[in-house]
Amino acid sequence: MESLEFEFHALPWNVVFGNKASRRLPHFINQLGFKKVLVISTPGQAERAQVIAASLGDLCAGTFTGARMHVPADTVGQALEKVKQTGADCSVTIGGGSTTGLGKILALKADLPFIAIPTTYAGSEMTNIWGMTEGGKKQTGRDTKVVPLLTIYDPELTLDLPPPIAGPSGINAMAQAVVNVMTEKPNPIIAALAEDAIRVLAANLPIVVKEPHNGQARARVLYGACLAGAALGSGVTGIHHRLCHVLGGGFDTPHADTHAILLPYTVAFNSGAVPDGAGRVAAALNAEDAARGVFDLLKATGCKTSLQQIGIKASDLDDIAARAVQTPCANPRPVTLDGVRQLLQNAFEGSLSP
Repeated sequence: MESLEFEFHALPWNVVFGNKASRRLPHFINQLGFKKVLVISTPGQAERAQVIAASLGDLCAGTFTGARMHVPADTVGQALEKVKQTGADCSVTIGGGSTTGLGKILALKADLPFIAIPTTYAGSEMTNIWGMTEGGKKQTGRDTKVVPLLTIYDPELTLDLPPPIAGPSGINAMAQAVVNVMTEKPNPIIAALAEDAIRVLAANLPIVVKEPHNGQARARVLYGACLAGAALGSGVTGIHHRLCHVLGGGFDTPHADTHAILLPYTVAFNSGAVPDGAGRVAAALNAEDAARGVFDLLKATGCKTSLQQIGIKASDLDDIAARAVQTPCANPRPVTLDGVRQLLQNAFEGSLSP
């Protein structure tokens, strides 16, 4: 029997999952001892932020509804000023990865603990990864300080997430799981989380897109996103996430769509280097081939399949490839300029050809 050796270090997760769980927020705030809560959202979730604020009553110190995609540095500055003005002792983020991301940066820069209430399938709330964009570049890092003190998953809050957003958001979560199955030395605990996430997302995301009010499917996809985020939080990234950060930070591409579009091509790029991992991803997708299985899932969930569809031009590809290989990138297959350039060409053309 082959010897089994690994290390597993769990993050300080604290999760409450269930319909109407968000209504218990005042109880949790009191339990944690906070007195001045700043509620954070994007402009699109401002109304929901006001509902949360009203539910907190005197515990609410104010709202900041200016969170933006890729966490721009100027937005961070505005939010930090709001923290100072209100004297907030914690924040509550309501929304997707943009809002969670801002909560993370405030935790990092202002020692402001936060509670996350996700309304998409971003999975960011389960990771210790932070990111901020400045001068066309996205800086990222890992720090346990940015893990929420509490994450409240309320599937009912995802019922109004439109199918065109739900599809890419769910594939974005799946990417976090896939990279932790298709790695050179998969950790068995992390891989177990990741494979279950892939199975749950693949089985239920098409249902959510076709039947937007199917509460059971919505809950399962949110659960899958939780598992996928946990896998990434304790696991690894690779060329997939590197390219997404280059595209998001330098070309302002939509976060979830970028992850979704790139996933089949990054899977194809790495499959030959980790055939066992690729086989396990394929099995979780109930497909014969991992890359093709992801590509078919993109089509089944109405996702875009080409970088052209999010505004990338052929003339951009050389620049993107050069940025992606500027610094070393841990990845199962060696990351070379020629290899990444071909990957991008395939993603630009929407072709899985080598």
